[in-house]
Amino acid sequence: MTTVIAPRDRTAPATGTPARTAEAVVTGIGVAAPNGLGTEAWWAATLRGESGIRPLTRFDAGGYPVKLAGEVPGFVDADHVSSRLLPQTDRVTRLSLAAAKEALDDAGADPARLPDHAAGVVTANSFGGFEFGQRELEALWSKGGRHVSAYQSFAWFYAVNSGQISIRHGLRGASGVIVSEQAGGLDAMAHARRQIRKGARLVVTGGIDSALCPWGWAAYVAGGGLSGRADPARAYLPFSEDASGHVVGEGGAHLILENAEEARRRGAQVYGTLAGHAATFDADGFCRLGAAAELALADADLHPDEVDVVFADAAGDRMADRAEAEAITALFGPYGVPVTAPKSMTGRLAAGGAALDVAAALLTLRDQIIPPTTGTELPADDCLLNLVTGAPSPRLGLPLRTALVLARGRGGFNSAVVVRAPETTA
Repeated sequence: MTTVIAPRDRTAPATGTPARTAEAVVTGIGVAAPNGLGTEAWWAATLRGESGIRPLTRFDAGGYPVKLAGEVPGFVDADHVSSRLLPQTDRVTRLSLAAAKEALDDAGADPARLPDHAAGVVTANSFGGFEFGQRELEALWSKGGRHVSAYQSFAWFYAVNSGQISIRHGLRGASGVIVSEQAGGLDAMAHARRQIRKGARLVVTGGIDSALCPWGWAAYVAGGGLSGRADPARAYLPFSEDASGHVVGEGGAHLILENAEEARRRGAQVYGTLAGHAATFDADGFCRLGAAAELALADADLHPDEVDVVFADAAGDRMADRAEAEAITALFGPYGVPVTAPKSMTGRLAAGGAALDVAAALLTLRDQIIPPTTGTELPADDCLLNLVTGAPSPRLGLPLRTALVLARGRGGFNSAVVVRAPETTA
């Protein structure tokens, strides 16, 4: 059971928190999402409540029990990857390259001006290797095909996913890929913040995922938890009494995390500060998401009453939604804080989902408006949440300064991140 942190004197010095050797701030955002390609297009669609969930088009899903997904629209591979690289990459790597470039352009950062090894890449991915692996297996089965094992193709893919970003932008610092499913995007950001504290000046981080191919789809269906409904507006209903599972999507977000002092020195725009993170693991049948949230707030030296909005994991499963709602209410009280799940418009994006939620949280703080949860009209009676539904919502009377983002990954992973608005925000 999660313990509620008691209020204390905010003038007293914090204890038990790590030394802040370097503050990590977000200076750039790049997005590839089912309801919008590019940050501002996606954000505008999200505020309109525009869903990207629709029948699959990337392959014939007629023989499968689940036929809906969130596909990134208008993405032309050749616009983002050279013809030479097309055979060596798959959909997720191309989406990742596009989002990373947008984020770096948005930040106005020039890695070439930084010292060697001062800029790196730490991203998350969980399922993106399926399309590449399927292609390798097809080649193996075909006459004269390459004899590459599925294991080898996945290992090669994970190296490519961050390696291609590093190569394209000359990022010779720390590099890695985190694999903790839906929690991965948050865990990657925490590792990127760790690199900033170790002396890195800039890290591309976040997560992008895509496995909308027959092999990936078979794995999704076999894994369970998907909604079999045909109506896109009723398929994914987080926290609803009528929840029937979730919808799978592709895409996510990459963010540019920088040393705050260096960002200020070059006059960079700042979306916000990555103020806190914590990760926990479920065991013995207990949900420890609430503990992750509590620890992330402690890491940020904040109290629950200082959180202005929560971006929920929103599983779309009655039991999982109830457990998350209990974790939120244990920390903030029943209906104690606005809660939203804009992923109701994209589907669950695996490692890309929580990264996209962080992007949404930062833009919420920038624009002072909370995006809605679509589909769900009212939360279930056992989910005592102040759920933002129907339309975007401003926070009347008080500015939005702090957001908590929650994520749960298959296998028991929990992660929580706290982001804060820049000090200059009114």
